[in-house]
Amino acid sequence: MARVFIPVLLRELTGGEAEAVVAGATVRELIATLEDRYPGIADRLTGDGRLRPNLAVAIDGEVMPLGLRAPVEPSSEVHFVAAIKGG
Repeated sequence: MARVFIPVLLRELTGGEAEAVVAGATVRELIATLEDRYPGIADRLTGDGRLRPNLAVAIDGEVMPLGLRAPVEPSSEVHFVAAIKGG
């Protein structure tokens, strides 16, 4: 199962837990599993069927442009990070 690191601002939903080990083959499935365990977390991570615009997801150290559709391996480490835009 993948190891998901919970952003500091969402730890109020996890009882202070900084990480969770959850099942899922995609980021979308991971979030659904997190939602089962920590109700309300999906609304803070997603909106309109996609990651919130201020968030990006990094899997094994690489920011993934596929967002919720990004594949996740059982051994993956997943981070939700602030999206940086500009140029």
